[in-house]
Order: sequence, then structure tokens, then C-alpha cells
Amino acid sequence: MKILEVNDLNLGFRTEQGFRQALFDVSFSLTKGKTLALVGESGCGKTISAMSILRLLPKTAQIKSGEIIYNSENLINLSEKEMQKIRGAKIALIPQDPMTSLNPLYTIGNQLLEVIKIHQNLQGTEAEKKAVEALEMVQIPCAKERLKAYPHEFSGGMKQRAIIAMALACQAEVLIADELTTALDVTIQAQIMNLLSDIKSQLGTSILLITHDLALVGENADEIAVMYAGRIVEKAPSKDFFENPNHPYSKALLNSMPAKRGETLDTIQGQPPTIHQDISGCRFHPRCKYCFTPCTKSVPESFIISENHTSACFLNNK
Repeated sequence: MKILEVNDLNLGFRTEQGFRQALFDVSFSLTKGKTLALVGESGCGKTISAMSILRLLPKTAQIKSGEIIYNSENLINLSEKEMQKIRGAKIALIPQDPMTSLNPLYTIGNQLLEVIKIHQNLQGTEAEKKAVEALEMVQIPCAKERLKAYPHEFSGGMKQRAIIAMALACQAEVLIADELTTALDVTIQAQIMNLLSDIKSQLGTSILLITHDLALVGENADEIAVMYAGRIVEKAPSKDFFENPNHPYSKALLNSMPAKRGETLDTIQGQPPTIHQDISGCRFHPRCKYCFTPCTKSVPESFIISENHTSACFLNNK
């Protein structure tokens, strides 16, 4: 069952040079109780795609066309008041930097209770009980006492757990995790990912995992969507992606992963384009070693590789 669908999303920004497009016909879906990883280099459009779902966009951003369907409703058509009932309560964001995501002037309890009061309409003892349960769910010890702590009294991993607790307190059906382990050391990264896996199993929560860390993806994602320069270039079940990557960009990403100690890493020549660069045809063609004439002239459609595995590359039509 698809709980969230993004269909043909086109988005851009108003700049001094005019409107510049950042997302091109972006489509992906999230299955209930599963994890979809949205992967790609920095600046490829992963975060802005997620912010589009939550309608948390800069003032200069503009959605030109497309749909974002959640529980049969197109979120693009909802008013801000209607979105406030969904944002945080039904679809929650776990932001990239836990160090700056909590207000240092308020206790963890104040911030957690505020979320519960707004979205759950609970007060007093009931709200506090819900807050304690949320902290216990993310395995924070002495949860009731920890409500009185300030963010600076929490480690980085504890802060991340507190933010996850805010999403769980409202029983969000969808968690958007934006590079949630970037600021954490390797041991804590593993603990946080195991925690999310447990939450998914226990509550049936769906997770959109935004990351550039393919090692993280291989261990935690059910499905993968690869994004390059504002386009989805490949979608596949996780096992298929790692065993049979199809798109040249996907292969290049996998080849740049560390394999054995001492081995020289492959690199992708060049840089991803900015929104100010107009590129005809496949947006990866200036960096692709397999580029041939059609790649420079038109945008490739998605070819079916196998069940639930598609790739937008002309090599599949040679």
C-alpha cells in the first residue's frame, strides 16, 4: 500500500536572472511500513524534494506542477492551516543537525510537551505521560527526569533521539529523516539506525531516508531512488540496486564507495550542475563516460529493467 506518492513534481526558484528550475518531473512513492532511501550527491535536490512534501519551502521557491498525494489528498492544494494538521502530526521531519534543532532556552520537556499539546490536544498529566512514553520509546533512560534537562545537557545522539521522540509522540505515519546521522560518530549512527528500524517494525511507520551514505542505505533501506541534478535517474529495490545497478551515475556512486583498505577510490569527474546551468538532454551526460549522441539531445525516459526497477538511460535502448 502506497502511503505517499510524489508524481511529476516540477519546482524552481525565482532569481535575479529569472525562474530557474531545480526539480524536473520528480516521481517516487513510499510504501507503508517500508524505508525509501533518496540518494545522490549534495545539491542534487534531495532535501528540497522532502521540504516540498512538508510545504516548508523558501519564499522564492515555486511548485510549477505535479502532485504530492498523502492518504488520497494532494498536499499541494491544501491551505497552510490544513497543512499544519498534517505537518508534525502525520508527516514528521527529523532534521539534519540535532545540535541546532532544539531551542537551547527551553527544556526537552517544554519542547516535547508543546508538540503534544498542539497535535494531540492533551494537557497536564496526560501530556506529561505521553512525553515520558515517547522518550522511553527512543530508549532515553530516566525519561521522566530527562524532561527537565536542557539540550546542552544531552549528547548529540541523545538530542537526535529527543527529536525522533517528538515525531513519535504524535504517532506520525511518515518520518522524513534528512541526513540524520551526519553529525554523529559511527557507533551512535548505528544505534540511531537500529532505533528507526525497531520503530518501523513496531509501529509500521514509513521512512523517507535522505542520505549520500550508500553504506547506510544498504543496511537500512527497502527501496532506493537515485537523484541527479533534480531528476530521478534510477529506482529499484535495495537488493537489486546493489547487485545490478543500471544507470551510469548509480554505478559511479557505488564504485566510489570504499571497498578494501588501501584501495584507490574511483571518482566521478566534474561537478554536478547548478540551477543556473542549462543542460540539454540527460543532465548527467557531461560527466558520463558512456555518453553518445542521443544523450546530448533529449531526456531519456525510464526504462523497465526488472520488476520495480527502472532506469532513465539511453544505453537500455541501444
